[in-house]
Amino acid sequence: MEPASGVNGTTVTEFILLGLVETPGLRPAVFVLFLLAYLVTVGGNLSILAAILVEPKLHTPMYFFLGNLSVLDIGCITVTVPSMLGRLLSHKRTVPYAACLSQLFFFHLLAGVDCFLLTAMAYDRFLAICRPLTYSTRMSPMVQMILVAVSWACAFSNALTHTVAISTLNFCGPSVINHFYCDLPQLFQLSCSSTQLNELLLFGLGVLMAGAPVILIVTSYIHVAAAVLRIHSAEGRKKAFSTCGSHLTVVGIFYGTGVFSYMRLGSVEASDKDKGVGILNTIISPMLNPLIYSLRNPDVQGALRRVLKGKRAFA
Repeated sequence: MEPASGVNGTTVTEFILLGLVETPGLRPAVFVLFLLAYLVTVGGNLSILAAILVEPKLHTPMYFFLGNLSVLDIGCITVTVPSMLGRLLSHKRTVPYAACLSQLFFFHLLAGVDCFLLTAMAYDRFLAICRPLTYSTRMSPMVQMILVAVSWACAFSNALTHTVAISTLNFCGPSVINHFYCDLPQLFQLSCSSTQLNELLLFGLGVLMAGAPVILIVTSYIHVAAAVLRIHSAEGRKKAFSTCGSHLTVVGIFYGTGVFSYMRLGSVEASDKDKGVGILNTIISPMLNPLIYSLRNPDVQGALRRVLKGKRAFA
């Protein structure tokens, strides 16, 4: 479904993605590096999912959300990396207009769910540490499912709004995107019609999609920190902080790269920096998440060992 000349004034039917490197000699090395990164990310997140399934100790709300996060991490890297690898192999850098908008939609859908899921995980830690007596009823399986469903619904609305809004813009050339995937800031730069409304929309929805979750996460952890500091046992404090520390690390990486990507709209000279942020956001972050969550967690480490040995734990 390519736009023809005369439909919304759009004449561009495909975009040219420059990718990460323009030097032909470096492309094989980039291909191998990112193929390995993709396989490690998918393998690591599938291992976390398998560990959660086989270990009864991990059948808790926190790990239910972590399992969902692993699915999102696989999705996020799959939306961007395989198509980039395909272009490196084929030496074809063109992307059809419809494919570019589809990639944009799915990227914002998955990233949006990530925002709300990280918030649900913070709320889970708040209830577990600050409201332990009512935790099982307040974080029942039904509540968990509702939180995940609402996350998907809100993220779908956000992604659809941006995709429809950008489809109304005119693209009449140039059509070169100095990036390795299609995203809003780069497409704004190519539009030959006003993007002011789109940028306001990105800012407004960004406040709702990222600002509100950040406020909720920070509020949850202020209460958690106060509760943990009241724990007399040093071992108890260490255990509480270790589970929260992993989550806060992931939150910091995710929101840090997101703010850097979208709060500097209209900066053409920053495109090469954007590629670095894009790598961090779409590749490094999903690759690190399994490591972050398993590094200091003996239950996850034990479950992973059983997965690798082909054994199943029984309660």
